[in-house]
Amino acid sequence: MLDQLPPVVRRYFELDPSEIEQFVALFSEDATVVDERETYHGTLAIRSWRAGPAVKYTYTTELSDAESDDADGWVVSGRLIGDFPGGIADLHWEFKLAGELISRLVIAP
Repeated sequence: MLDQLPPVVRRYFELDPSEIEQFVALFSEDATVVDERETYHGTLAIRSWRAGPAVKYTYTTELSDAESDDADGWVVSGRLIGDFPGGIADLHWEFKLAGELISRLVIAP
């Protein structure tokens, strides 16, 4: 399924959690990430999110669906399985792209 995604979205799912700088480089300078009802704006905040809340648990990601919602948007569906409370979470990652970078990402059930 990753083959059908734009390269920047594919890399988002391929990067190891320890590759923080490579991860942050996927986002535009003024990008926004919304995760667990918290909003992170700009690459400094996104770096802090990735180094903290985004990796505080160990998990695997199983993608199940991906579709483009318009020329610059993608919605990817999948399941996280890991050591976080509940152990399983079905999520949607809503990407908005600006050229070859992510300008907005919303992660929600």
